[in-house]
Amino acid sequence: MATATATVQEARREARQFDLFLPLRSSGALENPFAVYALLRTVRPVMRMPIEGWDGPGVWFLTRHEDVSAVLRDPRFSVDRLRAPLIRDNLDRLPAFIQQTAQGLRSMLTMDPPDHTRVRKLVNKAFTPRRIAGLRGHVQRIVDELLEPVMHRKRMDVIDAIAAPLPAIVIAELLGVPPEDHRKFKEWASEVVAGVGRANPTEARESSLPAAQRLFGYLAEIVAARRREPRDDLISAMVLAQEEHDALTDAELLATSNLILIAGHETTTNLIGNGLLALLREPDELARLRREPSLLPTAIEELLRFDGPVQATLRVTTEDVVLDGHELEEGSLVLVGIGAANHDPAVFTEPERLDVERDPNPHVAFGFGAHFCLGAQLARLEGEIALRALIERFPNMELEDEAPAYRSNPVLRGLVSLPVRF
Repeated sequence: MATATATVQEARREARQFDLFLPLRSSGALENPFAVYALLRTVRPVMRMPIEGWDGPGVWFLTRHEDVSAVLRDPRFSVDRLRAPLIRDNLDRLPAFIQQTAQGLRSMLTMDPPDHTRVRKLVNKAFTPRRIAGLRGHVQRIVDELLEPVMHRKRMDVIDAIAAPLPAIVIAELLGVPPEDHRKFKEWASEVVAGVGRANPTEARESSLPAAQRLFGYLAEIVAARRREPRDDLISAMVLAQEEHDALTDAELLATSNLILIAGHETTTNLIGNGLLALLREPDELARLRREPSLLPTAIEELLRFDGPVQATLRVTTEDVVLDGHELEEGSLVLVGIGAANHDPAVFTEPERLDVERDPNPHVAFGFGAHFCLGAQLARLEGEIALRALIERFPNMELEDEAPAYRSNPVLRGLVSLPVRF
């Protein structure tokens, strides 16, 4: 209990920075947030985070699977962050992506029905199971091309060699962004994500805004080009829907393209990197996969649960809600602990143990309910093909660094690099 009290006191001291993701930044949390989650789940599973100088609806953090899954499917919890007075009254202190939402650049991520339903129905056409299954051969060819230059070396950085470029190339092709530009927009996206991950709100805004502006400017040029000369890609389809059916505003088209571009590769990069690191740290499970490669689809689900690419998401209460005896006022921000839920011992036996054959596995790595990740099947496909290739082609792969560094963003959890030797 003394440790829990110290954690709360530390949170109070740091709250003056107005950090929405404070529980994910405590000492050692980037390397192992699951120990922090376990502590909070035990002593305060529904925790109100202190915001110094603020007496309105506050910020709550949830760590139990039952609460997380309930909130994600409850229509009383909105994805529109601007419904929270804390956000509206502090826009000048918040990261660029929240400010841009306030300026009308709303994507599906911050839309409730019916707007969310309208936009998602349009974009979903590019992510149907049949279309994703049809990409398998193409994704395999990209993996082969990316790994060919390193096959005869003795080491590589897995993030740089395959985990970052593979999903960037695939999502660029789907959208209609020139694949040769993938390094450019990957760099911008990484700057945006890193900026959002900063604890200091001023630094977060200043570091992410230039990259966000460049990325939006780049996408605006692609949209203009597709208006002049449509192609068989998602941006062209959205432009056509806008012109013929008034299905999207200009701002929604840009924001949706931006969301797909960033979410479509940042999260899958983290799935591949975090997943391979987990396997290299558990050689028995890795050996099991080598013996039984048919377990890979099940293993992907376990890797998503064990060290998923998204650790939390935000919701706003649209009315007063009672949760576990706590009254969450209308307008409260709720930090929904996806990573914490995936390690809840009430749902997962031995949650800290990696088990590539775990079944059932009701993880919430892709969310839950209406906002379930649109690109889940694509991420699974890319993760499976990339990890299969790495496992099969480099049978003697070992970590060069037993504790590789994680990026500063505690929400989009991923590695800076993953150096290996073979």
